[in-house]
Amino acid sequence: MKGLVLRAALVAGLSLAVPTSAFAGTVRITVAKYSAKTGPYFAEAERAFEAANPDTDIQIEVVPWDALGQKLAGDIAAGTNPDIAVVGTRWLIDFVKRDVVEPLDGFITEEFRGRFIDPFLSAAVMDGKTYGLPITASARAMYYNKNLLAKAGVAEPPKTWEELKAAAEKISALGEGIHGFGLQGREIETDIYYYYAMWSQGVEILDENGRSGLSSDGAIAAAKIFKELIDKGATEPNVTSYSRQDIERLFKQGKIGMMITAPLLTEEAPNFNYGVAPIPAGPTGAHATYGMTDSIIMFKNSKSKEEAWKFLDYLFTTEMRASFSQEEGFLPVIKEEAKMDYYVNDANRKAFTELLPSARFTPLVVGWDAVGQKTIDALQKIYLGAGEPDATLKAAAEEIDGILKK
Repeated sequence: MKGLVLRAALVAGLSLAVPTSAFAGTVRITVAKYSAKTGPYFAEAERAFEAANPDTDIQIEVVPWDALGQKLAGDIAAGTNPDIAVVGTRWLIDFVKRDVVEPLDGFITEEFRGRFIDPFLSAAVMDGKTYGLPITASARAMYYNKNLLAKAGVAEPPKTWEELKAAAEKISALGEGIHGFGLQGREIETDIYYYYAMWSQGVEILDENGRSGLSSDGAIAAAKIFKELIDKGATEPNVTSYSRQDIERLFKQGKIGMMITAPLLTEEAPNFNYGVAPIPAGPTGAHATYGMTDSIIMFKNSKSKEEAWKFLDYLFTTEMRASFSQEEGFLPVIKEEAKMDYYVNDANRKAFTELLPSARFTPLVVGWDAVGQKTIDALQKIYLGAGEPDATLKAAAEEIDGILKK
């Protein structure tokens, strides 16, 4: 796609000028800068939409991601916030609590809802209300080094955790500083790396009663998978010293046979001889991946909600989404985009898109950062051999339940 559909649609409308007095509504939008392509994309979207809707004035402000949170907080406090803004989905907890976000359910039609890959539209749902739309999407899949698997006599990437353990041992046995499976044990997403195995065991982070799932049999079984890999020397040594970026670096150096990470590596190492496969399945055959989104929201104090929604509807048409996500390197959130040749005819991209319907998200609950850290602390204790999986996870679950009750 590379934006061609969007650019073609602009040809007739770029020079259209509309007197300010003719505008029925002005829609101010603050968006995060993801790359050098973000500003031009939204500028073209603004011009195309105004050409088709000459009574609406779209005003786009692009803000560096690192400054976005502080910028919006100041604008909200001053009452000068935009009508629409891109936010980190995790921020919704605070925004909803402060009652500054407009629920979108009154605008969402069945047709609109049907455009989305189901889990992604639900990522910004709190208390049964939809507070945002997934403007970006990412997920995780398993990368494997084709050369190392072949050298170790592993015919195909493992489909289950049991197969992964066997393959990782064979790869590690090659020696020469080669490690079968790259296991993250430090910094953010250390808990997420564990959830891949936990979800495949049929366990959710929080159960239907809002209590931690760490004390369940499936959660304990998941921790034992990773501990067994460590004990058999099938991972890099000292896993608690390695972040996700460290694991990716070792993989690109050809020192790791398999690892789990985001689709960005597909663009960063295009000539590396690797493949992408689903995250291994658990005993029921179920796969799961970690989904991440940023959301685009409407503020409650907007004076142009109808016009703002019309622009949001436009941004989530198939052509507009394809132009944005493919230029920026994100995954599709729209079903029709996922069917495009860009994904279907590329085996590595296809591996990610096939996992999207099984995407899981971290819960939108107050105290989540503390919950994640308690999980990381427990995992590091297990990985270091300082605690048995069952006792350590049950103790962590009790602490997490205490956090969630506050």
